[in-house]
Amino acid sequence: MVAILKDALHWTDLVVWVCTISFFCISALVLGGDLSSAFIGGAGVVVAMFFVGASIEAIIATLQDVKGIGTIIGFLTNGPEALVLVVGLLGDDILFASSTPLGSNTMNVLLLLLAGIVTLKSKDIFAHRPAFVWGSFFLTAALASSFFLFELEHQYYLWLALIIPVSVLIFKFRPTEEESNSEEVAVSRLWLVPSILGLLATGYVLDDVVMYASEAAHVSTGLIGFFVLATLTSWPEFKSCLTLLRKDKPVAAIVNIIVSNVSNLWLAAAGISLYLILNL
Repeated sequence: MVAILKDALHWTDLVVWVCTISFFCISALVLGGDLSSAFIGGAGVVVAMFFVGASIEAIIATLQDVKGIGTIIGFLTNGPEALVLVVGLLGDDILFASSTPLGSNTMNVLLLLLAGIVTLKSKDIFAHRPAFVWGSFFLTAALASSFFLFELEHQYYLWLALIIPVSVLIFKFRPTEEESNSEEVAVSRLWLVPSILGLLATGYVLDDVVMYASEAAHVSTGLIGFFVLATLTSWPEFKSCLTLLRKDKPVAAIVNIIVSNVSNLWLAAAGISLYLILNL
């Protein structure tokens, strides 16, 4: 596990951590927020980001000899969104419940591109069925954003009728992941369950800590605030793409984002369907 913790630390993490704390503190100073609370919130975000990264490293280390790891990780990194969806449904707030899974679809794609740049493997990202892959990215992001164009609840049925068949087809025809070619020995499967629980718990806490920091720094209303918050809440996907690309699994990284975006649509669709049923 010491090796896993070392792998969870990369120079990009340090840069992002410094930028994260600096962003919240500078915003607090400029926008009249609470500087001390913004610093505490920013530091809390950094701690949560580290544990998210460590959990993902541990999950991938235990499953690195399993074919289809990109699909598995794609579902697992959406665990926190599922928890937020449940909280929103319990509060009878469908916009809040669906906004978390839907809001990250565009940012997931941008973070895959960033991961390719950081690992110097951008070329590999575009080498595998580019028309289908990038068409899928565009469709899943566009469909997620289109939900917020429907102002009336009865229009939600139209959105569901649109996204369900499209997302199922995208998932069905996703690229076939490469065979495992790693010479590393997989970590004991005993670490898998605690790693998954750690990812779910820290991913869920990350959303709350980010909101605390944003409110303390008064950044939640601006466009730049939206992008910063979206980036931080998509951190699990970014870390998983970084790790998979470093392990020379570009197709798995691509599939990770496709599955993450598709499962975001499915989560939102399930939540919206339940909301409509309960409010008939």
